[in-house]
Amino acid sequence: MNVMDKRSEILQLIPEQGVLPLYFYKDTAVSIDVLRALYNAGIRAVEYTNRGEAALKNFAAMRAVCDAELKGMYLGVGTIKNAASAQQFIDAGADYLISPGLVEDAITVADKNAVLWVPGCMTPSEIIRAEQLGAKLVKLFPGNILGPGFMSAIKELFPNLLFMPTGGVEMDKGNISGWFKAGVCAVGMGSKLITKTLLENKDYDTITSATKDVIAMVAEVKAGR
Repeated sequence: MNVMDKRSEILQLIPEQGVLPLYFYKDTAVSIDVLRALYNAGIRAVEYTNRGEAALKNFAAMRAVCDAELKGMYLGVGTIKNAASAQQFIDAGADYLISPGLVEDAITVADKNAVLWVPGCMTPSEIIRAEQLGAKLVKLFPGNILGPGFMSAIKELFPNLLFMPTGGVEMDKGNISGWFKAGVCAVGMGSKLITKTLLENKDYDTITSATKDVIAMVAEVKAGR
């Protein structure tokens, strides 16, 4: 698969999946087992967040597991705030980069390496700049501050962009439905889905079943949209 196909495939996969799970955990083995739990639920695109000293080491180990046994899994990295970390994770095999803001030097690195980048935006000005720089998918962050009303208000201004809220999206059909009705293509879900308690208890079965529930909820919402 050439690089352009890979970027296009991820941009097609995330809306089809409808939910992008995201997490970080300091322990490498737990990080890998959560990845397997998500895969077993049917997830094929994940964001591992760059939020601790172990993130890069864990990511490299997760990449190896994806390549060896999780066929079709795209492994992205989140919380990319500068060019240096963008390059480190690309070198470690990141399929795509996600940032909490509009990080222009990281975008340059991603483009140079033909890797998909997803900027975080909170204002129309940031979204306009992201579009000018070539963004195809924009993360609305923090989603709980912006709310579905913001998405509804700006959607018609950006007919060629895909949007995904992250931060505060609830495990609740009403909340998820509100976002999709407003026009998002997917929702990012972190600690509401992969909770601290589940991670600490290594409760992978519950992570799998909760993820299946969210996938089903999103499918229902999209079907009735």
